[in-house]
Amino acid sequence: MRLLSGHVQFIAEKIARELSNSKLVTFSQGDGPVVKAVSVQLIDEVELEKSVDAEVNRIMGEKEEDIDFYQADRKQLFRMIKRKVAAQRGLILETGDRFNDLAHRILDELYEEDLINYTVSENLIKNLIGKAILDYGKRQDEIEDIVHEKLRHYKRSIIRGTEEYEILFAKLYSEELSKLGM
Repeated sequence: MRLLSGHVQFIAEKIARELSNSKLVTFSQGDGPVVKAVSVQLIDEVELEKSVDAEVNRIMGEKEEDIDFYQADRKQLFRMIKRKVAAQRGLILETGDRFNDLAHRILDELYEEDLINYTVSENLIKNLIGKAILDYGKRQDEIEDIVHEKLRHYKRSIIRGTEEYEILFAKLYSEELSKLGM
């Protein structure tokens, strides 16, 4: 699952909801500050991946002639370069490891900012956070397909990639998440 900036709020709210529903955690300042702190960590992760992708694109752009000459598989080359750049920048690409690390950073932030209290193992709380992220990811593709299908069958034609499409997509996406209790 790739984290996208448009999903940050949904994921942050899901994490806060899962923590609250677990009854293992209490929020010292309510759920608003928790959602905000989680959002900051998620945005940092999204921005790191964007910067890695931009660097990979820059490198590939510099080697465009060689790529064409050798008829290299661009997707495979992108992945190979991304692995190298990601390692240099500290971006974990393996989904399980990445979300485990992200869950740990989120937990650290919530604890350091005194936004949550708990008396159980940190691993238990970290696993709740990681599970919330993975659960969101599992449903993300399914929900996106449903929303794209709805937009395709809209009464009037809406062109994908336009601002109107993105606004409607976000609205319908939010509605689908609500239907699923996310």
